[in-house]
Amino acid sequence: MHRSRIGVVLIDHPTDMYDSAAAFWRGATGHDLAPDGGSGGGHDDPYEPIGTLGRAVKLELQRTGRGTPARVHLDIETDDVEAETARLIRLGATGVEERQGYRIMADPGGMAFCVVPVQTDEFDEHAVSWSS
Repeated sequence: MHRSRIGVVLIDHPTDMYDSAAAFWRGATGHDLAPDGGSGGGHDDPYEPIGTLGRAVKLELQRTGRGTPARVHLDIETDDVEAETARLIRLGATGVEERQGYRIMADPGGMAFCVVPVQTDEFDEHAVSWSS
């Protein structure tokens, strides 16, 4: 048995467009820049929290590489990355890239998402249990 949930919605923008997009989304959501300039330290950190959505799902901005298309992607957090990856493949997802500790995948329509280890404090309260 393992558990998972959608933990983060990320709004991705390439570095060259990031500052203007981040200013837009901070204004659109009414959230200020995190005091340290992001979740861990300014322009070197690709993530910037900008609030939460229902069921304590985090909304974040992500700075991506130059030339990467702007998009929205989901992080599915889980207490077992391998089991959750296998479950999602059985549902029709494809594996795109394996990274250290997490997977980049695509749904049957080609939309990118990630399967990541638990990253929110609300995981235990909102995760769904799967029998694998």
